[in-house]
Parts: sequence; structure tokens; C-alpha cells
Amino acid sequence: MARLAGKVALVTGGSKGLGEADARRMAMEGAQVIVADVDTEAGRAVADDIGQSAVFKQLDVSQEEAWKDLISEIERDYGQLNVLVNNAGIVEAGNIETQSAEDFRFVMAVSADGTFYGCKHAMRLMKKSGMCSIINMASIASVQGEPYVAAYSAAKGAVEALSRSIAVHCALSKYTIRCNSIHPSGIVTPMVMGIGQKVVSAGLISLEDLDAASQASKLGEPDDVAHTVVFLASDESKFINGAAIRVDNAMSAVAGIVPE
Repeated sequence: MARLAGKVALVTGGSKGLGEADARRMAMEGAQVIVADVDTEAGRAVADDIGQSAVFKQLDVSQEEAWKDLISEIERDYGQLNVLVNNAGIVEAGNIETQSAEDFRFVMAVSADGTFYGCKHAMRLMKKSGMCSIINMASIASVQGEPYVAAYSAAKGAVEALSRSIAVHCALSKYTIRCNSIHPSGIVTPMVMGIGQKVVSAGLISLEDLDAASQASKLGEPDDVAHTVVFLASDESKFINGAAIRVDNAMSAVAGIVPE
């Protein structure tokens, strides 16, 4: 079933993890997918493996001029952009006392600034591309208190709030563009699998406590998020706008408990 037939989709951070899963699933559903990433080798490998329905474009999402150039290139090559998945993100360990200003700015530049630039400059092309969908990757870190990733939590909170602002703007402007955010919990991706060791190395948690927490929390699979992305990218979700959709197996529905 080609649920995305005729649509052109751009996925940032598409070389691995959630971005790769999103790109593959959307291509399977008939979309022409642009896989964008700073990792040229890995991104090109993903696009080549997907085949004719995918191309790779190098993109540093934190650079506004790079966004302008890419959107112009997509307009030249395809004449439209129907789906934007702002997936690129980075996480660095640190609580409010230990997180360095440098790491904070880096995490915000990729997740928050990158999402802002993407939405801002894609809007120009999406306004004349028919039914369109912006999907911003947030996290349950914007919902719950996540003490060991302060900058990441702040960045994802910004993404969530920005998504609502964009949704209302588009509705008031009578644009056929929807904007929603997705909030996954822990998913089996390189970023998630690597943050535990970063937190331990930073001395924020013991290895024993990390192991206990890992055993208590069930991790999802990239396709759990990718199926949600396909739904939001399709016209099936045409009346969903400004939503914050949690893909977390009810993790964020449970009240946080702080050990004594």
C-alpha cells in the first residue's frame, strides 16, 4: 500500500537510528526521500541501499545557509516538499550543575536551532506543495524530568513548544501544512545505547544503577517510531495538528519516583 505515493519527504539525521528507520519506511510507502545528514558515508550508504526512491544530501542542520541551499535544491529537483522530519539531534551527559555551556549550546544548536531553521525555510516550499506535514522529533525528556541530560531536555522542550506555535500559525494562515511532535522514550538506536556510558563516565550515575534502570525500562524499536512518522506524513492524519504524540509504552504516564 503506497500511503505516501507522490510525496517528497526530507529526513534529517537520516544516516542511522530513528532517521534511517523513518527514511526506509517512507520510501516503502511510496515517498521520494531525501536522506540528509552530516555523516556523508553512512547517509549515502542508507540512500543507496533504499534505491531509486532515495537520495542523500549532506546537511549540517545547525547552519542556516545550508538549509536555504538544500530547500532551493529540492525545489529545483522536485518542485515540491510534502514532508519534513526534523530528526537530527545530539545528546551530551550533564545535569544542571555539571553540563558545560559549550555542550549546552551544541545540543541546542543541533536539536532546537536545526528544527527552527528547517521549519522556517521549508515553509516557503511547503506552502505551494499541497497537503504537507512537518514532524518534529522531541522526546519524553520534554515531558518528564531527566536530570542527567539537562541540555537535551531543554532542547526537546523547545522543539515541542515550537511545534505547537507552528501548528497554530499554519492553521491561522490557512496553510495546508500540519506540524506535530513525536516524543519517544528509549529506543534501540546508537544514540540511546551510547548515552548510558556517557552518563556513567561523567560520574552522574553508577554502572550498577544504570544496569538496574535499563532492566526496569523496556526499550522500543526504531520502527515503533517510524510507523508513527508514516501515519503523520500521510493524509490519513489530515486533522491532527499541534499534537505531541508519545511513543513510550506508557512510560511518561507513570509518576516519577525519586529514591530517598
